[in-house]
Amino acid sequence: MTRLEKVVAAAALSFIVAIPIIGSDYQVGFVFTTFLFVGMAYGWNLISGYTGYLSFGQISFFGIGAYSTAILVAKLSWPWPFAVLAGMVVAASVAVPLGWAMLRLRGPYFALGMLGFVQVLQMVASAWSGLTNGGEGIYLPPAGSLRALYFASTLLVIAGLSATALIDRSAFGLRLRSIGEDEIAAEAMGVNTTRAKLLAFVIASTFPAIAGGLYAFRLSYVDPASGFPAAYEVQVILMAIFGRAGTVFGPLAGGILLAGLGEALWARFAELHLLLFGLIIVVVLRYMPEGLIALLRRRAA
Repeated sequence: MTRLEKVVAAAALSFIVAIPIIGSDYQVGFVFTTFLFVGMAYGWNLISGYTGYLSFGQISFFGIGAYSTAILVAKLSWPWPFAVLAGMVVAASVAVPLGWAMLRLRGPYFALGMLGFVQVLQMVASAWSGLTNGGEGIYLPPAGSLRALYFASTLLVIAGLSATALIDRSAFGLRLRSIGEDEIAAEAMGVNTTRAKLLAFVIASTFPAIAGGLYAFRLSYVDPASGFPAAYEVQVILMAIFGRAGTVFGPLAGGILLAGLGEALWARFAELHLLLFGLIIVVVLRYMPEGLIALLRRRAA
């Protein structure tokens, strides 16, 4: 680790510890939400940034985590940390057969297949009233202190960053990159692409599942609309691409910058913030297609 990286890491750690101590409830809530999106961006980055399999269905695991947590807490009186972890296990269990089937598709067919799976889950959540209460949703007990959830979201980001760093420097990471570059050539070189893709898909499913569980407990309510929000999927993808997909720090940098930018625009231009936010994203992606991390590296060089 370079001196600059150590300074940045120390500053980030100080910021994380200080926010719940000196920050207001609004500030703690904003950082909590930002960290949930960053954690989800790390999950999307692992399957889409490294292998090139563009997914529009990671929000399905967010909903699975949210509903699993809500059912266990509201109906079985589980403590929320165990319910969130159980939701992660449920999402990973669903990801195994789903990935085995979906990852046989390539290009737009995989993206559309994942998008269709989200719609299926929404219909199931609406129709299975005995388990999910249908359109009425599930009410959870009040979350109480937000600071415990804040530190849980912090652990989610640390887990995403650490897992990505380990994978990026491993032989497994090289296999994922080779799939992203040319999957047919990777198979010809002896890479078991099916196993590598499936493992990445399962690992990637755990991050949005945890985020969904924390979000549901914070909201104290989950229904089909809040469990599978399409806008969140788009925001997560933009965060990963904005920072630079397929890198260790891309989702973190892109997530924090986009969240801060969106909040600043909302505070100053309440009626036009969505228009301005969209224009800024279009301009950045047009003139900075490699992402924020690549620009910072060029500046540092």
